Amino acid sequence: MSGITYVLQSLSDGRTYVGSTDNFVRRLKQHHSGQVKSTKHRIPFKVLFVEEFTTLSEARKREIWWKSGAGRTKLKEYFQKNT
Repeated sequence: MSGITYVLQSLSDGRTYVGSTDNFVRRLKQHHSGQVKSTKHRIPFKVLFVEEFTTLSEARKREIWWKSGAGRTKLKEYFQKNT
């Protein structure tokens, strides 16, 4: 089973959301339709980037890293370069 780590940006408030899944298309539809409790008030989203891993476990580890202080710093750097 492969895993995906993804970063979304809310177009309504500019905040980011980091998640992981084994089915990115399904999960993105859930975010856009308001089925995800933590993001339903921040619709719509744009996909900033997606990382693919061999296992879901690896993807979850990367998700945790993106949510850490070092990961958040990298996200800020990414925004400064790409905005």
